[in-house]
Amino acid sequence: MKYYTPVILFTYIRTETLTETLKCLKENKVPLIYAFSDGPRTPDNAPAVKKVREILHNIDWCEIIIFERDINLGLGQSIITGVTEILKKHESVIIFEDDLICVPGTYQYLNAALDYYKNNPEVMSITGWTHPSVTPSDIIDQPYFDGRAECWVWGTWARAWSGMLDYDALTLVRKCEMKGIDVYQYGVDLVNMAKLEKQMNIWAVRFLYWHIFNRGLCLRPPWSMVNSIGFSEEATNTKQEDPWLKIHSLRECPIIPDQWPKIIENSECSALWRKILGQNHNKQKNRLEFLKTILDNKMLRSI
Repeated sequence: MKYYTPVILFTYIRTETLTETLKCLKENKVPLIYAFSDGPRTPDNAPAVKKVREILHNIDWCEIIIFERDINLGLGQSIITGVTEILKKHESVIIFEDDLICVPGTYQYLNAALDYYKNNPEVMSITGWTHPSVTPSDIIDQPYFDGRAECWVWGTWARAWSGMLDYDALTLVRKCEMKGIDVYQYGVDLVNMAKLEKQMNIWAVRFLYWHIFNRGLCLRPPWSMVNSIGFSEEATNTKQEDPWLKIHSLRECPIIPDQWPKIIENSECSALWRKILGQNHNKQKNRLEFLKTILDNKMLRSI
């Protein structure tokens, strides 16, 4: 029997980007979508939320189960509660937000990875995203393992998610320190994001430190199958300074490996993350300002 993982899709008020995301999911022949539609943050947002829900209800090319929130949870709480809810029903999930696109074959690639590593607790997540700046020099066409997880098109298992909700990000930072783990080993941005977790209603830094605390690994592709289309001219004045906004055109999906890699982190990963995110104070300041602006922009995130 083939193994099929459901996609969880998180939406708010962006109809144009949502349309592009759904186009990609259709091209990938995703069989089942759980769509979470967050409630309007203000009365002015209600018409856009209604339009998003109309788009979701018109999907006829796969099975879709829609959760329409009456209140606005914001992106962080929406993802945490939504993923937790669906992982009570399924062994694994793949998560998309409504501003992420992918190339054909992405779903099949991620689905195959989730199937292959489902019984390996050292592997805590997989992703379709990577960046040339953090891709190890010896990677050609095979995936690799990284100790820093990802939040742009990612997948995980119920076994890996279990227990994370017992802690917030700063608690996990302290638990890592008590365990003798360098909390800066994948960039100084993580500690600073942990401090912003509650204030800015973000979630991913908790998931990243959950990996680090458990010494878990994330499988990354040899090149990115995923890109974000959620940044606008109104988003931030520092967008050109952020390395991830140097959009690169996507290549075709890598071939699904005949032999998946051994579960060992690539030795270059932590140094690459520190090089791009952890060694220049001014660069780090710019990145934090960028993060705050993105999260506070109503058109980009529901917070």
